[in-house]
Amino acid sequence: MKPNKLTDRLLSAPYLLWEAIFIIVPLGMVFYYGLTDRFGAFTMENVVAIMGAEHAKALWLSIALSLASTVVCFLLAYPLAMILAHMNVSQHSFIVLIFILPMWMNFLLRTLAWQTLLEKNGVINNILEFLHMPPLAIINTPAAIILGMVYNFLPFMVLPIYNSLVKVDPNVVNAARDLGANEIQTFFKIIFPLTIPGVISGITMVFVPALTTFVISKLLGGSKILLIGNVIEEEFTQAGNWHLGSGLSIVLMVFILFNMVISAIFDKNGEGNML
Repeated sequence: MKPNKLTDRLLSAPYLLWEAIFIIVPLGMVFYYGLTDRFGAFTMENVVAIMGAEHAKALWLSIALSLASTVVCFLLAYPLAMILAHMNVSQHSFIVLIFILPMWMNFLLRTLAWQTLLEKNGVINNILEFLHMPPLAIINTPAAIILGMVYNFLPFMVLPIYNSLVKVDPNVVNAARDLGANEIQTFFKIIFPLTIPGVISGITMVFVPALTTFVISKLLGGSKILLIGNVIEEEFTQAGNWHLGSGLSIVLMVFILFNMVISAIFDKNGEGNML
C-alpha cells in the first residue's frame, strides 16, 4: 500500500501541535525574555550577567559537582552493566527492572528520602549513635549534593552502557582471547571501544540534568550552596526577573547543545539509547 502524504500529514498534526505548544513556544519565550530588557528592547546584558562574580561562581560550582557526579556514576555503572550483560537472559528483565524501579517514584520524594536519611537527627545518624559511632555531618555539603545526583541519575548511566554491552559480538571477544589477549587487553582494546556510544550517551544523560538541577541542591545543600539552577529558579520565583532568569537559561542551553552534539558524533546509529 502506497503511503498517502495527506494522511501522513493528518496523523502527524497532533505531534506537531504538541511540539509547538510544549517545545517551540516555551523556547521562544525564553529567548525573547533573555534577549530583551523590561522595556522590550534588545539587549545581551541578561546573557552576559553569567560573567558576574555570583553567577559565575554558581555556574562553575554546578559544572564541578556535575562532573564529579558523572564520574562517580560512570565508575559505578560500568561494572554493574558488565555484570548485567553476563547474566542469563531470563534474569535480565527482573534485574534491569530493579534499576528502573526507583525512576518510577517521584523525583522530589526520592530526594526528600535522602534528606531524611542524611540530616543531623536522621536515620543514619540515629543508627551511628546507637552503635556509639561519631555522627555523619554530610547534609548541606557538596558531598550530599553529589550523593543525591548519583542516586537519582545512576540508572541513566547504567542502561545505555548495558545496551551497548549486550550488542558486542561475543565472537569478537573470543577471537581477541584466541589471539593471546588477556582480560585487560580485551577490555581496553575490544569491549570498551565498542561501548563508547553507550558511555557518551550515559554521560550526556547524567551531566545535563545534574548541571541544570535545583531540587537536589536545595534540599540536600540547603541555602548554603547555590548552583546555577538555584539562581535561575530564584530569579523566576522570588525576584520575578524573567529576563535575567531567561538569559542565564540560554547560557545553560549552550552546554546542553554541546553535549547533544558530542553524543551525536559518537553515537550516530543510536547504539547507546536506553532500553
